[in-house]
Amino acid sequence: MRSKIVVANWKMNKDLHEGLQLAARVIQMLGNRANRSAQVILLPPFIHLDAIRKLLPKSGSLHVGAQDCHVHAYGAFTGEVSAPMLRSVGATFVLIGHSERRQHLGEHSALLTQKVTTALLHGLRPIFCCGESQQVRTAGHQESFVQKQLAAGLFHLSAGQIAQVIIAYEPIWAIGTGSTPIPTQVQAMHYAIRSTIASRYGEEVSQNIPILYGGSCNAENALCFFVCPDVDGGLIGKASLEAVSFVSIVDALE
Repeated sequence: MRSKIVVANWKMNKDLHEGLQLAARVIQMLGNRANRSAQVILLPPFIHLDAIRKLLPKSGSLHVGAQDCHVHAYGAFTGEVSAPMLRSVGATFVLIGHSERRQHLGEHSALLTQKVTTALLHGLRPIFCCGESQQVRTAGHQESFVQKQLAAGLFHLSAGQIAQVIIAYEPIWAIGTGSTPIPTQVQAMHYAIRSTIASRYGEEVSQNIPILYGGSCNAENALCFFVCPDVDGGLIGKASLEAVSFVSIVDALE
């Protein structure tokens, strides 16, 4: 049975004090939920990681991860943060290929391929993002576009390695815009992603890889996405910055 996962991507929000307050509130609220089945991953800014990790229960379904990692494990790369550094402060997941980094920082497929490899090598589970622009969607090429992103970023992995990957589908045209796809569109893309993985690695592997939806997903609409058979949770941006709304999304998955 595939894992159910909700990821909170705080992006460049919350100073340390605010971040600790938010994390503590989320942890408190989730702690009151009996028999919680969903895995919850908090992706705060780098400077918060160690402090938030210390707030987490020593075992259970709450984890911390990073919003990015450098392609190299060490070296003269001023301002960057490496996978071993992230592991040293308790991160166990890392977001790779988010559309904002692809668009604004010019991250290309060859670089993302290396980042995925580096993350796995150093014990981080990649959350690999894919998704199309409005222009691609309007042209009707969204599935082939995403298939190419998956092939370029992940198909160098072995079956054992890709089993450690979480895939997040985030239509660029729906991120922070208020424009939200309908559930049938989301399910169609998630099915296409799973089929693409199956074509390379087989049905058994594809059926065990979690695929998350991201893009204007909030407490009001989360359930209509989460009931789709190939949607295993969400990558949540803005709605993860407030504890009540974020926990409501987690509740919608359980």
